[in-house]
Amino acid sequence: MDQGVGMADARVKIAKDKAELVKALKDGSDMNGPFQTYADVIAFAAILGFHQGKRLPFAEISIKDPDQVPQDQFKNRQIIDLIALNEARDPKILLDNEACDRQRIEIFQEYANGGFEFLNQKFIGSIDYLDQILLLLNTEKHLS
Repeated sequence: MDQGVGMADARVKIAKDKAELVKALKDGSDMNGPFQTYADVIAFAAILGFHQGKRLPFAEISIKDPDQVPQDQFKNRQIIDLIALNEARDPKILLDNEACDRQRIEIFQEYANGGFEFLNQKFIGSIDYLDQILLLLNTEKHLS
């Protein structure tokens, strides 16, 4: 039996109140966001949320548009593991079982939600999100 099957089933949820921002950040038919996939948008937000120390649980998830993103759509799934490992400070969180997988995803999506909250505050009154993200990254680079 393939042990990876259960892992691919886990999906990363998006908070309902962040759905419009997530859609705006993705490049699509009527959007010209800076990211190609929802997985890219979420990964960026999770890294940003983690960097800012902003982990934000959410009550209501976006059901459709955007839908939950399967874990296997993330190009670098190790990001999920690294953020979870740093948060839990226990290597057991990396175990290949459903409970640990759910816990890793929850930590990751809550940091993504915190990142989206941070971006929402940065984007107030802004039209071009790409310019704002580049400015943010440039500012962060000089602060590090």
